Amino acid sequence: MKEPVAELKQTLKILNLTEAAQIIDQSLMEAEQAQWTCREFLERLLHYEIVRREEKQLARRYKWASFPELKTLDEYRLEEQPSLSKRQFQQLRELLWLEQNYNLILLGPPGVGKTHLAIGLGIEVKNGRKVSFVTMDTLIHLLKTQLISRSSQYKVKRLLHSDLVILDDLMFMAMDRNEANMFFQFINKLYGQTSIILTSNKGPEDWGELLGDQAITTAILDRILHKSEVIQLNGDSYRLKYRQTIFQNA
Repeated sequence: MKEPVAELKQTLKILNLTEAAQIIDQSLMEAEQAQWTCREFLERLLHYEIVRREEKQLARRYKWASFPELKTLDEYRLEEQPSLSKRQFQQLRELLWLEQNYNLILLGPPGVGKTHLAIGLGIEVKNGRKVSFVTMDTLIHLLKTQLISRSSQYKVKRLLHSDLVILDDLMFMAMDRNEANMFFQFINKLYGQTSIILTSNKGPEDWGELLGDQAITTAILDRILHKSEVIQLNGDSYRLKYRQTIFQNA
């Protein structure tokens, strides 16, 4: 016959309360020492189960998203971004644009917070929605190798099954005609079903320079700009202003 605690632990596992099962021994000892009521004991045990589930779910979301780093909107220095008002910032945070399948195009010079804002908005997305982050050079590599690499094929499929795709550094590299066509096919598959946050240091009027083909550029712009909000970020570079230095203050 199993020990009573072992039986209780097994019952918790059967009920899929695996996190509670991990701490049941310790919780019973604490309950006895602190003289918790049955209600207090149950509340604490279930609270731990819920917190651990949320932590694991969050970890899975971040792993799926492939964020290069975690930058929240609470950390965003809105006071140093004169081109974005508090009201606009809050409207973006409410994510109504995502529910309506709008795209966001974040423009501006390097260091003004485009990627931070994009990642922060991605972190805000919850309720089972999937977010994926990819840089432009990585995306082109995935598209070029998906037919010969299972890893690339899986990652492209994951991007296409996301509710929000963050495409960072559009103007990072120039494309040849074949690459531009693959990019168009990718955008076309996202069109109407997945929202895009796109960051770039150049406006849509200059994208033809990157894509190298006016017809493909027009087709891509047609799909991205159909339902979109273009946000021009200005100001000094955060990275330069808050850079770390090897010299101590005199």
